[in-house]
Amino acid sequence: MSRMTKQEKSWVFYDWANSAYSILITTAVFPLYFKAAAKEAGLVGATSTAYWGYANSFATLLISICAPVLGSIADFRGFKKRFFTFFFALGVIFTFLLAVVPNSQWMILLICYMVTVIGFGGTNIFYDAFLVDVTTEERMNKISSRGFAMGYIGSTIPFIMGIALIILAQQSILPLSVTVASQVAFAITALWWGLFTIPMLKNVNQVYYKERVPNPVSNGFKQLFITFKKIKLYRPLFLFLIAYFFYIDGVNTIITMSTAYGSDLGIDSTNLLIILFATQVVAAPFAILYGKLADRFKGKTMLLVGIFVYIIICTYAYFLKTVLDFWILAMLVASSQGGIQALSRSYFARLVPKESANEFFGFYSIFYKFAAILGPFLVGFTAQMTGNTNSGVFSLIVLFIIGAIILMRVPESNQVTQSNSITH
Repeated sequence: MSRMTKQEKSWVFYDWANSAYSILITTAVFPLYFKAAAKEAGLVGATSTAYWGYANSFATLLISICAPVLGSIADFRGFKKRFFTFFFALGVIFTFLLAVVPNSQWMILLICYMVTVIGFGGTNIFYDAFLVDVTTEERMNKISSRGFAMGYIGSTIPFIMGIALIILAQQSILPLSVTVASQVAFAITALWWGLFTIPMLKNVNQVYYKERVPNPVSNGFKQLFITFKKIKLYRPLFLFLIAYFFYIDGVNTIITMSTAYGSDLGIDSTNLLIILFATQVVAAPFAILYGKLADRFKGKTMLLVGIFVYIIICTYAYFLKTVLDFWILAMLVASSQGGIQALSRSYFARLVPKESANEFFGFYSIFYKFAAILGPFLVGFTAQMTGNTNSGVFSLIVLFIIGAIILMRVPESNQVTQSNSITH
């Protein structure tokens, strides 16, 4: 950290800040809290699960559709920081509201959660795009990897605090109910997210931009239309996005399905939480390692290495039988999970025209969000047809192979300079 500039450190710390939301709100605590609140209100499990699915799908779809339009507007001078701040405030405020809304009001809780998803997703569009502003092309792999590493480390601290509170409340060691302990965990998440974002708000500013024009909103739509018309000029960039769509779908599916997969093997919830925690810890140094190796062997080479590791993971999963096997699988995932995501971000950042970074990271966000559709369906369909969960995970190998084949067709180093020819 000492060798990074103030801007780089501040940018990296946002990964540390928002990671608390990722693990406590979207993954570990709030889903169970909502299910319990809905059950207490008289909703059957299938109904509350359906509402949970609808809420996630609608919020994700909304921010994904808006991403390129918001990005094209944010490319004008002064807008990127404003949009980042708006979505950040939206996310933090409504995360805090999860802690104060009574759990009897399950519908209000669900609406608040939807707004946090929009705030979190919207902020990440502009956060990722700020990578071109805070560092040089030569350091993008390193800085992006450090961000993911800090995110993994940062996620463990509020995670331990929140889970400890809930466990102690369950065992009546603390004079708190599980409901209150969960609400305290949500408040910790909001405070963690807000506090560690201050350096980003204070020290990071938009360096690359287009000069403001009258009616920036309508001009943002116009610019988006021009980009689509001249999509052939950005062939390397969109070719990478297609490759990214396939292999990141495999990565995300393994992340999101891991708990269900472990349960099918008979691993209890306590052990699953321990494995999840260990995976976060191990992933941090490997993310940094990927960044260093990418500077030596090039980013695309290390992305292909990461894809190859995931092909091994899918193959090993087919023969999985014991808890030890699951631990080995989890550590293999930890070895490449952060690296492949970090290098994807930095590789894409080096391809985009810097003054249009927000618009193109809007597309990046769309491909990332919609990549959560094919993989889970493939796993579910294969598992149902074969009657074997292991076969379902093995089927993901197709996504990684397709992603690797397309990625190999993307030029190793190609800066998209055609944006200079586009009139606004």
